[in-house]
Amino acid sequence: MPTADAIIFDLGGVLIDWNPEYLYRKIFSNDDNLRYFLENICTSAWNQKQDAGYPLAKATAELAAKYPQYNAEIKAYYGRWQEMFGGCDEQCVAILENLHQQQNCRLLVLTNWSGETFHTAKNMYPFLDLFEGIVVSGDEKIKKPDPRFYQILIDRYGIQPGRSIFVDDTKINVEVAVDLGFQAIHFLSANQLHEELRKWGLM
Repeated sequence: MPTADAIIFDLGGVLIDWNPEYLYRKIFSNDDNLRYFLENICTSAWNQKQDAGYPLAKATAELAAKYPQYNAEIKAYYGRWQEMFGGCDEQCVAILENLHQQQNCRLLVLTNWSGETFHTAKNMYPFLDLFEGIVVSGDEKIKKPDPRFYQILIDRYGIQPGRSIFVDDTKINVEVAVDLGFQAIHFLSANQLHEELRKWGLM
């Protein structure tokens, strides 16, 4: 198996537990109403626009004007965004710490995240300081799975995709990484990640 000089991590769904339901279960007492809201009002596609740099205040105002009956619930999405976090995956953080201690490869992040919230959230997770660099979609105004976003990381840090491992929980993001020449892991669990890295001789 090829060796690796760098590991590029995704954050949400890999190292960090993020789920809007954590917040909206406090707001909606009925599961059907919660599902309807997240599937039809504050949708994943809507949030992804902000991950690509669309201003949070503008997005919120526009959506609240479109659905005035959900004004308070819409404003809660970014007004109370910190309540969407369920902590971190301690097993994955332990893997990260082990990799950092070994210093066998560079550790980087490529994340879809609003720049407006990320730089506050960064202070919530001290383990993020273990990374050499973090590329945030909201700062770059482009997100995964657009190949140009990956290229920003490649160029900025002088990454050789063929000697790098890309870790992400979203299949399409992994597929694009493979197309760009990365070795890749479609993240399913901390145990699976540990086993895959062990095969590379990194654990």
